[in-house]
Amino acid sequence: MKEIILSTEDIQTICKEIALKLKDRFKDNETAPVFIGVLNGATPFFMDLLKYYDGVCKIDFMQASSYSGTNSTGVIHLSKDISEDIKNKDVVLIEDVVDTGLTINYLKQYIQIKYQPKSISVACLVDKKALRRVDFDVDYYGYILRDNKFLIGYGLDYKGLARNYNYIFVPDVEEIEYWDKMSK
Repeated sequence: MKEIILSTEDIQTICKEIALKLKDRFKDNETAPVFIGVLNGATPFFMDLLKYYDGVCKIDFMQASSYSGTNSTGVIHLSKDISEDIKNKDVVLIEDVVDTGLTINYLKQYIQIKYQPKSISVACLVDKKALRRVDFDVDYYGYILRDNKFLIGYGLDYKGLARNYNYIFVPDVEEIEYWDKMSK
């Protein structure tokens, strides 16, 4: 492991802070907001954020990706759509990392056009502004990463591996080589 970016404690603090902001935002709503987790990476963040969200809400999931290994392909693949009726409802897309902005921008536009919610906001654990390819601002974020570092853990993976760590780190070359062997 080269460098820890967010410890378990850091992550839990971020989840609590964002949950409080969301609770405050929706406290006067007449309808429950719908929280949509972007699978697979956002699952730990989504679940911990909900654990601290002290309000009513509905949940759903989408699955989309633009990554192959450590690089973004720039092509968005939507493999699971939502099942909740979100027309005229407040929606919060919950993502692990926003980097190029391509996937989350695509999902936000897709949801707006297809489902016509009242509002759509985005919450992410890590905002990697250094890699932005589209003009996109995250509404709620936990940590801004200004450098281009490849992150692993807490839902972030390499070839589907290492999502299970409860912290986020930058892997070293030996770890990547090991995961390459393990992914075969």
